Amino acid sequence: MASLLTHALVGSAVGQASKREWRSDWRFWGLVVTCSVLPDIDSIGFHAGVPYSALWGHRGMTHSFLFAAILAAGLALAFRRSFSPAWKLGVLLFVITASHGVLDAMTNGGLGVAFFSPFDQQRYFFSCRPIQVSPIGISRLFTWRGVRILGSEALWIWCPALLFAVVARTAQWLRKPRQPLLQAEAESGPGEGLS
Repeated sequence: MASLLTHALVGSAVGQASKREWRSDWRFWGLVVTCSVLPDIDSIGFHAGVPYSALWGHRGMTHSFLFAAILAAGLALAFRRSFSPAWKLGVLLFVITASHGVLDAMTNGGLGVAFFSPFDQQRYFFSCRPIQVSPIGISRLFTWRGVRILGSEALWIWCPALLFAVVARTAQWLRKPRQPLLQAEAESGPGEGLS
C-alpha cells in the first residue's frame, strides 16, 4: 500500500477540484481525508486472523469500486444539505475513495487490489508499478526503509498530486467571472479607487 499520508495528500489534491464554498468548510476536508484513508480499515483483519487473500482481507472488499460507490453515496446523502448538489459531492468522494486502490495497484509489493469485489475477487496490479510498498503501521515509516518509501511516494505521487491541485485551482480561477476594472472603480466610490 501507499502510506496513509500519501493517500490523504492525493485526496486533498483531488478535493481542490471542488466548489469554493466547500473548500472553506472543515467538514468537507474531514470527508476528503476519511474517504482517502478508510479503505485501509481492512488492515484490522491482520490482527483478527482474516487471511490477506480473503474477501475482507487487506486490499479486498474495502478497496473495491463498489465500496467506494457505497461510501460516497452514503456520505453525499448524509451531507446533502451542507454540500449541494449531492451528486457532485458523491462523484468527488467516489473518485477520492477509489484513488486509494488505484495507488495501491501501482505498488511493488503485497497482493493486488480486488477492484471488482465481491463479484470478482481476483487481485489486480497495474503493469506500471513504480511505488515502493509501504509497511502497515506508522512506526515503520520512521526507519531508513521508510525514508526510501516516502522518497518514492514523493516522486511518483506527491509531485503529480500537487501539480493536479495547482492546475485545478488555476482552472477555477480562470473560469471565475471577472469584474471589469472601470466598473470596480465606479462601485468603490469616489476617492476609494486604485492608488
